[in-house]
Amino acid sequence: MRLRSAEWFEGRDEIGPQSRAVLRSLGWSEEFFRGKPVIGIASSWSELNNCSLNLPALAAAAKRGVIAAGGIPLEFNTIALGEELMKPSAMLYRNLMAMEIEETLRSHPLDGVVLLGNCDKTIPAQLMAAASANLPAISVCAGPKSAGQWRGQPVGSGTALWKYLDEYRAGRLSEEDWRGLEACYSCSVGTCNTVGTASTMALIAEALGMMLPGTATLDANDTRRLVAAERSGARAVELVRADLRPRQIMTRPAFENALRAFIAAGGSTNAVIHLLAIAGRLRVPLSLEDFDAVAAVTPVLLDVQPAGRGLMADFDAAGGLPALLAHLRDDLHLDAITVTGRTLGEELPRGRAAGESVVRSADAPILPAGGLAVLRGNLAPRGAIIRAVTASPRLLQHRGPAVVFDSYQELLERIDAPDLPATADSVLVLRNAGAVGVPGLPEWGSIPVPRKLLLEGVTDVVRVSDSRMSGTSAGTIVLHAAPEAAVGGPLALVRDGDMIELDVPGRSLRLLVDEAELERRRTAWSPPPRKHARGYPRLYVEHVLQPDEGCDFDFLRPQSDDDLELVPPVVGRS
Repeated sequence: MRLRSAEWFEGRDEIGPQSRAVLRSLGWSEEFFRGKPVIGIASSWSELNNCSLNLPALAAAAKRGVIAAGGIPLEFNTIALGEELMKPSAMLYRNLMAMEIEETLRSHPLDGVVLLGNCDKTIPAQLMAAASANLPAISVCAGPKSAGQWRGQPVGSGTALWKYLDEYRAGRLSEEDWRGLEACYSCSVGTCNTVGTASTMALIAEALGMMLPGTATLDANDTRRLVAAERSGARAVELVRADLRPRQIMTRPAFENALRAFIAAGGSTNAVIHLLAIAGRLRVPLSLEDFDAVAAVTPVLLDVQPAGRGLMADFDAAGGLPALLAHLRDDLHLDAITVTGRTLGEELPRGRAAGESVVRSADAPILPAGGLAVLRGNLAPRGAIIRAVTASPRLLQHRGPAVVFDSYQELLERIDAPDLPATADSVLVLRNAGAVGVPGLPEWGSIPVPRKLLLEGVTDVVRVSDSRMSGTSAGTIVLHAAPEAAVGGPLALVRDGDMIELDVPGRSLRLLVDEAELERRRTAWSPPPRKHARGYPRLYVEHVLQPDEGCDFDFLRPQSDDDLELVPPVVGRS
C-alpha cells in the first residue's frame, strides 16, 4: 500500500526534498526514515494539568515502540484539558481540542496516531478527532493516580473531597483536619483513582476496542503503563500496515459493548454526553433510549467508589476491564474487532477469576440493574440523567417544593444562608448552568446540601439542573435537563415553591404546575443576556448542541455518509 505520508516525502518538485529536510533536522538519516509509516504521538501534556504529568514518559515509550516496529514517530502537543484549573469547565474546550487534533492529523504527513490522554475531556476529544480523521489510531491513557493515606485510609480522589467538604461545612471537621486531607489528597500524578469521568472514559475507550486490552486500569506510576505505551506505539505501525481504522472498530456493536461496560462499572454520567458525541461523528445511531435500555437490564458489578468501596488499584488487581467484561460475556458482541486486530471475544479471559474483591458476579451485584436512568417529562422533554446507583434509594420517588437558583453565583451566595427556605423535602434547582448558559456545561450540578440541613443531619436532597457533575460525586442528582434554561427549556419556568415530582422507576421528571400557567410564564420569559460577544466562546454558544446530542458542534457532525470522508490537503508549495 502507498503510505499517506509518501505524498509529502516522495512528493513532486521541491515538496519531497523540502519535507525530507524537516526530518533531517531531527538528526535522522534518510536511510532511517525513507518509506516508513509516520506515526503521530499526540500528547496533551501540560503542567496546567496534574493528570498528564507522566505523559512525557509515555510518549517516549510510545516512540520507542514505533521505531522498533519500523515506523517513524513524530510527537506533537495539543491543548491540555484539566477540570481542576480550567474554568468554567474543560467541557467548554473539548470540541476545540477535537478540532485541533483532527486538523493536525489532516494537514500533516501522518499515517497513524497514538493518542495520549489523561483528564476527563481529553480521551473523548481524542476519540472524536480519531472518528472524524479516520486515520489508524490507538488510545493510551495516563492512568489513575496512586492513593494517598489520611487517617489510615486510602483517599479516593474527588469522592473523598465531596464527602469531607460537607463535614467541614457542618463544623464536624476541623481546619487542621481539612488541611491534612488536602496535603494527601493528590500525592501522585495521574487521573482520579475512583470511577470518575477520566477512569470511565478510559474504560470506555478500551471497551470500544480503541485501547489495548487490560491497560485502562494500570496505575499512572506502574512501569507496566510504560510497557503498554511502548506496545501501543508498535501496534500503531501495525494498524497502518493492516489499514485498520477507527470506523472499522467503533461500530454500533462496539458502542453497545461500551454501554454495557459503562453501566456495569457504575460509570460517570459525563460518559453519556461523550459517547453521544463520538457516535455522532461516525453517524452511528445512538440515543438516550439506548442508555436507558441497557441500564435497565445490566447489573452494576464494580465495587469501586463512588458507587462502591474500592479504588481503581483494586480493580486493576482483580483483572481490570477484561475481568468485568468476562461477567458480561453472554450480552456482548464478541465479534467486534479491536485495535489488536483480534475480536473482543478472543481478547477476553475464558474463565471468571475466583474470589474477586471488587469485580462482583451477577449473583452478588452492587445493584441488579438500573444504575443509570434517563428521565423525561415536562421538566426535561428531551431527557435528563440520574446516576441511580449513587443516589439515595428513599429519594428515587419523591415530591417536593422547588428552591430555585438562577445562577451558580447566586447558589454560592445563598446555599449556606440560615434563612434559605429549604427543608429535607425540598428540590434544589439550578438553572442557566448549561452548555449555552455559562457557556460550557460545567460541573455545577452537584449542588451542595444546604448547611442548615447538614446541621440537622440531612446528607442528601433531590437536586435538579441543566448542568453536569463530577463523575466522582454522589447523591440524588438529576443532570443535563434538556433543553437547558438559557435556550428556553422548561427549567427556566420553575418558581420557588412549585412542586416537582421525581419518579426514577417511572423514568419521569415533572413540574406539577398547570399548563396554562406554564404558558403564561413562557410568554413572559426572555433569554439571559449573552456573556461573550467574540472569540471561541461565541462560536461555542452559536453552534453547540444540547446534551442529548452530545454537546458537539452542529457543523462537526456529518449529515451524510459523504461527509465522513476526510478532505485531504493539497500537498504543494506553502
